[in-house]
Amino acid sequence: GWCPLSPTGAQTTQLLVEPPWRPAVLWDWVNLTCQGSGTASATTWYKDGQSWGQEGGSSFTVTKSGTYTCQTDRPGSGCSPPVNVSDDQVVLQMPARALLEGDTVTLCCRY
Repeated sequence: GWCPLSPTGAQTTQLLVEPPWRPAVLWDWVNLTCQGSGTASATTWYKDGQSWGQEGGSSFTVTKSGTYTCQTDRPGSGCSPPVNVSDDQVVLQMPARALLEGDTVTLCCRY
């Protein structure tokens, strides 16, 4: 199945990425954790928009490049914003946190 959209105006499910750098790359041993408000007992994972083999657990280590989203079984929760994990060999990374104009930012060229 496809990942359902969040209800209008709601963004209750988040996808946390460790290490917290964007873009995420496979060789960083990327771990994804699905978090939603309220209590959830199961997580559905989507890769490139379609339901994917990792079911139930709220976190896992990525082994294939692609675009990942998740959804908890909490009623009314939609899918998290997508996270792209690439297999690029050289990347210019920045912190995953939200940035505002005027912020000082550390960029990192990695290979």
